Amino acid sequence: MADTSTPASQSKHHHPYFTPSEVDRLSEKQRGKLSVTQEERSRQQACSFIEAIGAKIGFPRKTIATAQNLYHRFHLFFPRKDFSYHDVSLAALYVSTKMHDTLKKPRELLMVSYAVRFPELAAKSRSLGGEVDMDPNTVENDRQRLLAVERLILEMICFNFTSRLPFPYVIKIGRALRATKKLTKLAWRLAVDSHRTPVTLSYPAHEIALGCLYLAALLSSFEQGMSSPAFRAADVDTSNGKVESNTPQQIVDILGNHGDWEHRFQARVEDIEEIAHQTIDLLLSHAQNPLPSTPSPSSPSPHLPTPSSRHTQQQPLPPAPYKHDQLMRLKIHMRETEHPPRPRPRGAGAEGEVALLGRNEGTVRFLFGPGGGR
Repeated sequence: MADTSTPASQSKHHHPYFTPSEVDRLSEKQRGKLSVTQEERSRQQACSFIEAIGAKIGFPRKTIATAQNLYHRFHLFFPRKDFSYHDVSLAALYVSTKMHDTLKKPRELLMVSYAVRFPELAAKSRSLGGEVDMDPNTVENDRQRLLAVERLILEMICFNFTSRLPFPYVIKIGRALRATKKLTKLAWRLAVDSHRTPVTLSYPAHEIALGCLYLAALLSSFEQGMSSPAFRAADVDTSNGKVESNTPQQIVDILGNHGDWEHRFQARVEDIEEIAHQTIDLLLSHAQNPLPSTPSPSSPSPHLPTPSSRHTQQQPLPPAPYKHDQLMRLKIHMRETEHPPRPRPRGAGAEGEVALLGRNEGTVRFLFGPGGGR
């Protein structure tokens, strides 16, 4: 009889990125009976929860963004119905604090999460820091669940603590494209919003930065009646030696077409357009249904302090800076002028490796490199 027992040693490869078709397929598998709309609402609730905790503690943007990315990645492999988004969000945030050396103890995260979830209890708290008075057994049970999910996340990323974010690339590439400070600032805020979408699962940080710069240029130039002069390699004012800034329309002309910039920035125009599409879909959702869980590029700086009484599920956000009709016309224009999507090779079968997560039998080797090409 053949031996069907589990091998003594197995390997799991880290997959830094997944193709868009893989993300769709894995998400559909873990969605269960939820509709796409319900899945998106759950995703935005979790991202808002992470955002609220991060702002209340004072985490830097890199910690918040990485936690949101880990949350999206977790539900490529684990069903949504089996886990509360509170537990997964807190565990993702806990792992992110380890990755970026902004470590907080699980109990500290839990206490802040209670204040976010139950602002009425926080308002009644007599403690100096506004700590909610919770039953110790409840706190311990929540802590154990957080640590259990943390283990799954660590195994899911193969203990690879490397994290690249688009924010520094937005600044550097914006400078290379001679974008104005106003446009670069808008692109930075769009990069913040992009982490509320699964786009970070499919594209590297520098391409997301380019996609956000492209979308920022579109938002700044569409229907503005701006001229579109041809792009020149260098517009130098010889009188003072200063380089002039490109207009938003010039940047659209550069990033919206094939050119030398693709080789320079190691990116493809087809990928840039897809990133812009997914980000503008988020803006459209907020403009049509301005829920507290959905962001906008006019969101305040993540480093500003947040009052303890603020609660993401109760306090409305400021009105969306762009009207739904305007965004829809831009979306249609983008579809009419986009390039055909480029084929991407299928990965090395990440679905089969989920069976290795959270098990105590045999030995599992966690390898940083993926088993196949992307």
